Amino acid sequence: MSSIQTTHVPAAAPGHGLPASLILLLAAGAGLSVASLYYAQPMLGVLGADIGASTRAVGFIPTLTQLGYALGILLLAPLGDRFDRRRIVLIKAGALCAALLVAGAAPSIGVLLAASLAIGLAATMAQDLVPAAATLAPDATRGKTVGTVMTGLLLGILLSRVVSGFVAEHFGWRAMFIAAAASIALIGAAAWRGLPRFRPTTHLAYGALLGSLGTLWSRHGTLRRAALAQALLAVGFSAFWSTLAVMLHGAPFHLGSAAAGAFGLAGAAGALAAPLAGRLADRRGPELVTRLGAGLALVSFAAMGLAPLMTPHAQLWLLALAAVGFDLGMQAALIAHQTIVYGIEPGARSRLNAVLFTSMFIGMATGSALGALVLAAWGWAGVTALATATATAALAVRLWPRQAT
Repeated sequence: MSSIQTTHVPAAAPGHGLPASLILLLAAGAGLSVASLYYAQPMLGVLGADIGASTRAVGFIPTLTQLGYALGILLLAPLGDRFDRRRIVLIKAGALCAALLVAGAAPSIGVLLAASLAIGLAATMAQDLVPAAATLAPDATRGKTVGTVMTGLLLGILLSRVVSGFVAEHFGWRAMFIAAAASIALIGAAAWRGLPRFRPTTHLAYGALLGSLGTLWSRHGTLRRAALAQALLAVGFSAFWSTLAVMLHGAPFHLGSAAAGAFGLAGAAGALAAPLAGRLADRRGPELVTRLGAGLALVSFAAMGLAPLMTPHAQLWLLALAAVGFDLGMQAALIAHQTIVYGIEPGARSRLNAVLFTSMFIGMATGSALGALVLAAWGWAGVTALATATATAALAVRLWPRQAT
């Protein structure tokens, strides 16, 4: 594989960074690929009834998707240091497109679950595009460029629910998977034309590359602490979003997938405010921001416990406000944890990032699985209790006296 950057990148004017078209490609690619993880969530209520699957079985669709993403980050993301990242992006785009098409044509819950795992693995192309932005951007505009691409990624996560809820309501859940495959095919074609080749930064064998992740984990208590706290927050976050559609589908709401998807707008409002957390971390330190983020998530989840005392209409408003709060808390904590982790060993940032995000998506997969089980056994009150407990644990991790690493 060539180590020479052969694809032409239009020259940027001094002080102006990368061309806007390339930044847009990176941001759109990151957003659309990671959105594939979440399209199914607002559709679970109607999907289960249509395919003849139980609530418990349907709950494992987001579980396997997020587990696949965690495995993909752990096993595939480090390859970006070893091979041409452009080729990796193109391969993953083809695999993701194929997996989405299989999901859209799935005749049974078993096929859909297998496709969900494959979608999670291939959607890790988002974790190749963000480091690509950092590599391509000049030093003077690197932060702004990466921030723009991360905004695309966050909007992909949150607005995916709005889009899928609307499409499923009007055209059916299978149409959403097919449309998603078409969007990835377009991104793949654009990346083939517009993304440059990348020089490998290491020649470590694959086993040694993965082995270095364990070395980093055992060496740095700061990394373990950040990964644990973010994973705990992810449990509650995922438990809410993976069960919301099923809860709204039943009494007393009887709402469709479009209503569940609309809650993504509330989450997007929280995520768009998250860059403020980055500025606060620069001024006051990331440790404070991790505590504020975990505390905000805790308060937001706990407030949902008041829902049984309210009318159905008031409950919907409470859920929307809580979604703004805990999404902001989750994203603020993530930005602060990234700041902490990237400062540990600058030469190993991609692998440190892999450890942090693998932990977070293991938390996501755990939250989806536990959320489905808890909802079936104890209803929405059980989901609220689960999310509140894990946010409390995350805050405790951040408040625990820091030890030397």
